[in-house]
Amino acid sequence: MRTFWGGLLIGLAVAVLVAAAAVTYEVYDTRTLKRTVRRGEVLCGVNTGLPGFSIPDDKGNWSGFDVDFCRAVAAAIFDDPSKAKFVPLDANERFKELQSRKVDILSRNSTWSMSREQNYDLYFPAVAYYDGQGFMVPRSRKLESALDLSGSKVCVQDATTNALNLADYFRANNMKYEEVKLNRLEDVVNAYDSGKCDTFTADVSQLYALRLKLSKPNDHDILPDLISKEPLAPVVRQRDDDWMMIVKWTLYAMINAEELGVSSKNIDEALKSKKPDVMRLVGNEGSFGEDLGLSKDWAARIIRRVGNYGEVYERNIGSESALKIPRGMNQLWNAGGIQYAPPIR
Repeated sequence: MRTFWGGLLIGLAVAVLVAAAAVTYEVYDTRTLKRTVRRGEVLCGVNTGLPGFSIPDDKGNWSGFDVDFCRAVAAAIFDDPSKAKFVPLDANERFKELQSRKVDILSRNSTWSMSREQNYDLYFPAVAYYDGQGFMVPRSRKLESALDLSGSKVCVQDATTNALNLADYFRANNMKYEEVKLNRLEDVVNAYDSGKCDTFTADVSQLYALRLKLSKPNDHDILPDLISKEPLAPVVRQRDDDWMMIVKWTLYAMINAEELGVSSKNIDEALKSKKPDVMRLVGNEGSFGEDLGLSKDWAARIIRRVGNYGEVYERNIGSESALKIPRGMNQLWNAGGIQYAPPIR
């Protein structure tokens, strides 16, 4: 009998230890790069469909600013941007799916905030796009400022920072409004387009993109006011520093490349450069790639396969796109903007 109970107690102790180890692994996951290499692809969480940022065509081919960033990570690791696989996620599920390892990285117009890092155990490695929340209204309302919006019926997506910013703005300016809050972005757009609300609030980049989906895009204006800071960034899990470093320096390599004048069009010439900054970028000097667990030419792969930051911006949301969003704050620091990357040295 003693042997039986002793064995049972030992079995229970082992079960507790296994469960504890499983919980520890769930929290302290440091194997993303190894799993990604073994799998042969990067799993990337993206918006379910936002023109210019992440949207599939009728054949399931994805394109956009956020999509290209994931392809850049795949290029750095595999020298093949097609190794990025896209998983569409709604706003209310994006962080939980990243936590549960359904995706390796979230590149989905997500605002970096303290509470999101703390509450979800996530990192926002670097700002990919500096944005701010704004308002879109029918041109027939003839409004010039967000301060003219008192009494408006405002459509906003739930489970985003936009709803809180909306409440703060109207309260701070002693204005009244009626909130129409919906879970799905598609439902918010349809509600505004059908006249269930007379104002639509979201990040300005979203408003430019979503205006294209309206039945009469040219009948709507985006007001000039910004009511918040919305630093949009890729997201990874905490306590996985190797993976976080790869994601962060993928973006910084693209920004540095634009600053140095290195693009997909002249990468072959850049590989012959004797300029120290360029030599370090393309892998001809130093061991920066190896230090990340990648190849020496990791940044050159990104630039050749996907392009520098400016190329990706203009192609998807800037002057070469249907959105034509001005660079604004996302211009490089030496050209009047605030986009800035630490040097590779």
